[in-house]
Amino acid sequence: MEAKSRSAKVMLLGDIGVGKTSLARRLIFDRFDGDYKTTIGVDILTYDMRLPPACGDETMKLVLWDTDGDFGEAIFSTMYLNGAAGAIIVADATRPDSFARMSALATGLELHLPGRPVKGLINKIDLVDQAIALPPLRPLRHDQLGRTSALTGVGVREMFGDLAETIWRRGT
Repeated sequence: MEAKSRSAKVMLLGDIGVGKTSLARRLIFDRFDGDYKTTIGVDILTYDMRLPPACGDETMKLVLWDTDGDFGEAIFSTMYLNGAAGAIIVADATRPDSFARMSALATGLELHLPGRPVKGLINKIDLVDQAIALPPLRPLRHDQLGRTSALTGVGVREMFGDLAETIWRRGT
């Protein structure tokens, strides 16, 4: 018997240069490309995520909408969010100002896409002391946050997998 498959549109949001594209490419191709090119508008990438046995061994096709970091909160006035099942908001561990943007984007998502699963990823943890405490990132809760490194791959597959499983469980 063939395993079932679902599809879910997932927004990748955050400031320019926080590593949204690098995280998506680490997930999809399991590699890091140091030749950074800024995303202009939106790039759409897909990844077939195998869900755990508790989810019926289904596969979820994640349709990743990798957004231009210059959108900021203006993303909420675009059509790009239509049909999104969830979102990943990325901040750069070396840039504390990106944490404030993460909080603002999470608040905007709560208003524009209420009830959708959201994960906040603190990326580039390979460049900082991981023992450093995070500031409050409201409205994100502790269980919605993760630390990742697109360079080393730490936490990437797990965080995307957690989001995919949450989307599956909610049936969104």
